[in-house]
Amino acid sequence: MSSDVRHLVDHARPYPLVRLSGVIDAAGADGVRDLLLDVLAEQPEAIVVDVAGVELREPAAAVGVLRQVSRATGDWPGARLTLCDERGEDAWRGSGWVFRPDSAAAFAELGAPRSGNRIRLDLKPEVSAARRCREAISQACVRWGRPALAEGARIVVTEMVNNVVAHAGTAMIVLIATRGDILSIAVRDQSVTGPAYGGGQVSSTADGGRGMLLIDSVAERWGSLALADGKVVWALLAQPRE
Repeated sequence: MSSDVRHLVDHARPYPLVRLSGVIDAAGADGVRDLLLDVLAEQPEAIVVDVAGVELREPAAAVGVLRQVSRATGDWPGARLTLCDERGEDAWRGSGWVFRPDSAAAFAELGAPRSGNRIRLDLKPEVSAARRCREAISQACVRWGRPALAEGARIVVTEMVNNVVAHAGTAMIVLIATRGDILSIAVRDQSVTGPAYGGGQVSSTADGGRGMLLIDSVAERWGSLALADGKVVWALLAQPRE
């Protein structure tokens, strides 16, 4: 990140609060984007960003980077993005973020995080990792009243985790969450190589390794989010409608 941009991340709040200060210019915009995406990848339910300390010398660069984050996370994490600035909203129009005058108003609007609707697993790149995830998803789908999604979710998480073990070979974070009728699964690793979607036929007897083709056949939507030190691969599964 540019030396002209400073940041402080407060994780002691109900949702992460990021305070930005200094000048967000074209040179520092990528660093700001990476910072915000990194925070969202850790806690994708909501984020509050206080920009009252940002000097508006290059408003186009400042608004542009916020717009990039909004677009990049529109499907996943689908987080509630809130921007705060006691100076007013005018300079930030077009960012795609909800605006509140200060962080107190932002947290009041967001309310308390929903308890029990998220699971996080920190795993090593071991063969047993996929099994642990399948067990966690089976239990969560029963607890959350989503039994119809369990089989598809187990397929998705198996392919995602096995891809990390076989190709990235890094530690991973698996995030499983429910929101409304949607079940989301995301796997973060430390490889910058994006997932490959080759298409074509897959053997019905194959045990894992079928990759994004199989995920595409099961998930409502899927994609990947590039981070400075890796990526997040995500998928959304929808509750079947009667």
